[in-house]
Amino acid sequence: MPKMTFIERNGVAREVEAPVGLSVLEVAHKHGVDIEGACEGSLACSTCHVIVDPAWAGKLKKASEDEEDMLDLAFGLEKTSRLGCQIVISDALDGLVVKLPSATRNAAG
Repeated sequence: MPKMTFIERNGVAREVEAPVGLSVLEVAHKHGVDIEGACEGSLACSTCHVIVDPAWAGKLKKASEDEEDMLDLAFGLEKTSRLGCQIVISDALDGLVVKLPSATRNAAG
């Protein structure tokens, strides 16, 4: 089974199992990682914002226009920022590393 690593807000790296077909948001929730996901993955907020390790950013599918629009609302946006609900785990993403931003902003409410 693929694994991925979350760099938590306190800087601690946490490696977890990441089942194929789940989104990064779903993997985070499965393992109690502190990612909100206020819209439950429906691409209507930016609370599952993660910063993808630059070594992995080019291996992901390009963000959709809708994802880009939601990312514009994210706190602490970086060049490799993505929404965790839009990254679906595959065998090719075994070892993926994402960092949690220092805070989130929920503009949906």
